Amino acid sequence: MNELHLETSPYLLQHANNPIHWKAWNEKSLAKAQEENKLIIISVGYSACHWCHVMEHESFEDEEVAEVMNRHFVSIKVDREERPDVDATYMKAVQLMTGQGGWPMNAVLLPDGRPVWGGTYFRKNNWIDALNQLQDIFASEPEKMTDYAEKLMEGIQHTGLVTPNDQGEIPDPANIKPIAEKWARSFDHEFGGYARAPKFMMPNNYLFLQRYGYQTRSKDILDHVDLTLTRMAWGGLFDTVGGGFSRYSVDMKWHVPHFEKMLYDNGQLMSLYANAYKRTKNPLYKEVIKKTHFFIQKELTDASGAFYSALDADSTNVLGHLEEGAFYVWEKQELRDLLGGDFELFAAIYNINEFGYWEDGKFVLIQNESPENQAATAGITPDVLSEKKAGWEKLLYEAREHRAKPRLDDKILTSWNALMLKGYAAAYKALGDEAYLTAARSNALFITERMWDSDGHLWRTYKNGVAKIKGFLEDYAHTADAFITLYEATLEEKWLLYAKQLADYCLENFYDEKLQFSAYASKKEEQLIAPHYETEDNVIPASNSVMGNVLYKLSLLFDNPYYEKVALQMLYRIVPNLDYPSAFSNWLNLWLELSAQNRELAVCGEDAAAAVKEINRHYLPHVIVAGSTLESGVPFLENRFVKDDLMFYVCQNNTCGLPKSSLEEVLKELRLI
Repeated sequence: MNELHLETSPYLLQHANNPIHWKAWNEKSLAKAQEENKLIIISVGYSACHWCHVMEHESFEDEEVAEVMNRHFVSIKVDREERPDVDATYMKAVQLMTGQGGWPMNAVLLPDGRPVWGGTYFRKNNWIDALNQLQDIFASEPEKMTDYAEKLMEGIQHTGLVTPNDQGEIPDPANIKPIAEKWARSFDHEFGGYARAPKFMMPNNYLFLQRYGYQTRSKDILDHVDLTLTRMAWGGLFDTVGGGFSRYSVDMKWHVPHFEKMLYDNGQLMSLYANAYKRTKNPLYKEVIKKTHFFIQKELTDASGAFYSALDADSTNVLGHLEEGAFYVWEKQELRDLLGGDFELFAAIYNINEFGYWEDGKFVLIQNESPENQAATAGITPDVLSEKKAGWEKLLYEAREHRAKPRLDDKILTSWNALMLKGYAAAYKALGDEAYLTAARSNALFITERMWDSDGHLWRTYKNGVAKIKGFLEDYAHTADAFITLYEATLEEKWLLYAKQLADYCLENFYDEKLQFSAYASKKEEQLIAPHYETEDNVIPASNSVMGNVLYKLSLLFDNPYYEKVALQMLYRIVPNLDYPSAFSNWLNLWLELSAQNRELAVCGEDAAAAVKEINRHYLPHVIVAGSTLESGVPFLENRFVKDDLMFYVCQNNTCGLPKSSLEEVLKELRLI
């Protein structure tokens, strides 16, 4: 047993019995390398990572590998989800050295932490050979390594920094049009998403594209968003039996997923489908929300209201071996035995045929026709088919519950919880189901009571009753964003004030006035070999782009020009660097906030909450909604409450028209389509 048995991360604990003398990332481990003048091996992964498990089995459980690593190196294991700062810093190095990245990510560092070599997955013999060669160079020609490390550090320090742009103004949002047209050339017009594999869902891309398509009345873009959301929901990527999305699809048609289910995907997708439901009232989107809620509540919700991080891709198969996807896939005879006389119809609906075949006699359920077409082909009504589907899925779910389940990563991460909290608040706004609001409120209370320290900082992770690791910018940004959404859903002002408090903390502890962006780690905390400024949106939007959107909203509600200045300075520096829009969709959303179509709406009166609940059912992405049922100290709402009256104030940049008393009239004015 090595030092990882002292940790709480499920990923680190998976490696606690490796013969390698693993240590966790901490000052003691780093000091040991310098004291003994040893190279450091840093190996980064996460609990649901399939290839991390493969490399562990092939190399890190192997005595020959352990002998090499233990003799010459200080070996440090890192859970990238606990320490995204460490992951991001050394991932830059690996990408500079190899041109690609991924997990597991393995790097060799000088005793002072500067990287000299790295890559992702390595086979056993390649790993041993590389380590031996590196140790030989370090022993005989250390100056070669030092020279290389210095050159690499120059690249790391400049990677991700935005090119300065010091004169002029932010262009009109109309300039988004050629960017969107360029973007559209990468669309897959048959299955949605992008015309490449693997296919990641990229929820923030479609939140922006949906808004942009709505505000520009672009039917083609809205059609692409709906095609994508429909095909994802029909695909094997979405677990129609038990709910929830897997991380990505390995093919073009969203069929065969990489089977791990991550909290951050499902939280963002709940927001996306909720907004799409408001726009379309498509029952499929409502079904996705309902099933995702079922999955989150049953598999990833702690009794405290917090959410766990992930379910692994791997589970034990009938032979007792870990196998990717074993829990989710079906064999034809197994389905015949379960479904009896309904098998042929089920097989037609869920493609137990060449279209739905995966490998080794196994099928992943996928649909490729609308319920109306399916019913017509079967000669039954859509209602009868819907009842049959519900019955089949219940039958399969009960059968599947007897299988060995995928392993659970039960650590609780603040930023990921905030993404799920926002998803629940968005679902409540769209559907009005109190179960979603209950989940959102419970989680918000968990964050404020367990993850927010009395000195003002957030904690990153929580397990076994203990919160630890000071939060990173993404924890603050996503939590503030989620609290704003919860305020919009409830008009409970404390959530808005909490969001402002978190934003103020970030400006004080993360913001760099010179670079005009916020660093990923607080100025008060451990500083790595190079600061990290996260500006490009990925599967999760960049912490700086989230904070930019948060600050812009707060600037309007609190009449705070400094918030607006910081948000727009960031945007001003980003806009000239928009070379590939899919990596900047949340910045594009902020840019669109400057459109002449944008409005703020104040709803004030004793019945304001009921009125806002109705307003929230409508798709109005260009409108910031605030309100109060009492006198409010929020500047945007001050002096607007009149007892026994319900008043609506439609504003643009805090310049408001005369109040209205008709909800229908206000909605008519605000709708763009």
